[in-house]
Amino acid sequence: MQGKMRSTIGVICVAMTLSACDRDRVPELLNIRSDGPDEFAILPNKPLQAPVDYTALPQPTPGGANLVDPTPKQDAVAALGGNPSRLQRNNASAAGDGAILAHTTRFGRAGGIRESLAAADEDYRRQNDGLLLERVFNVNIYFDAYAQQSLDAYRELERFRRLGVRTPSAPPPIEE
Repeated sequence: MQGKMRSTIGVICVAMTLSACDRDRVPELLNIRSDGPDEFAILPNKPLQAPVDYTALPQPTPGGANLVDPTPKQDAVAALGGNPSRLQRNNASAAGDGAILAHTTRFGRAGGIRESLAAADEDYRRQNDGLLLERVFNVNIYFDAYAQQSLDAYRELERFRRLGVRTPSAPPPIEE
């Protein structure tokens, strides 16, 4: 009887020790790990073309852009019929964005909003890191942890339609 009690206490001590371990790490609720390359980060170069005027070529700069470097954002804007030259360069606002920037910052803006949101989210992930066995067996608990913060798109769509908001591009609900 006393041997069973010792082994039970030993198991409880081991479980408590394991649950206390590794609390300094940043919790990863969406447990997706890949040792391979990121296939979305690979962009092919543009095809080589002979320029019309060799004297109009820009001076080569170490680490600078090349004419055949991929520009996916500009290419997407051009494919959708937009003007790629109006895209923002180096975090400077484009000339046509002054009105929207003035409107969105009319009540002021927080300087370190990204850092404060990242810190708040890390605290939230630490509090919702899962149970001991979920951490031990690397169970994906991301959707359970953020369930209270997620929106039901079709419920919101119906709410907007009841309010009279036009939603012409919304797809019909999926029938189950």
